[in-house]
Amino acid sequence: MHKKTVVADVRTPDGQETRTFGTMTADLLALADGLLACGCTHVAMASTGDSWKPVCTILEGRCEVLLVHAQHVKAVPGRKPDVHDAAWLAELLQHGLLRASFMPPIGPRAPI
Repeated sequence: MHKKTVVADVRTPDGQETRTFGTMTADLLALADGLLACGCTHVAMASTGDSWKPVCTILEGRCEVLLVHAQHVKAVPGRKPDVHDAAWLAELLQHGLLRASFMPPIGPRAPI
């Protein structure tokens, strides 16, 4: 996730697809719709800055969201994570190698 784009890497038994979305509400809703259309049940994202908040807000209640600490992802042996962040997170999630960070419930969170 960046200020202007969100990259989603979806893995299904049929294969893998990577798509880039904008960060405006309509774009994030399209992201959520696309994930649900693929049958996505779990999403992992790195907790860098505040970029995760709008994405998490849109996805919560639609699928299980796993917010992971960026340093933890970098500590997992394997490929360099900054080369293909979305694909790397998807692979780690697929193999159960991610540990969730604390994510406060929607009410106590700071505004988006």
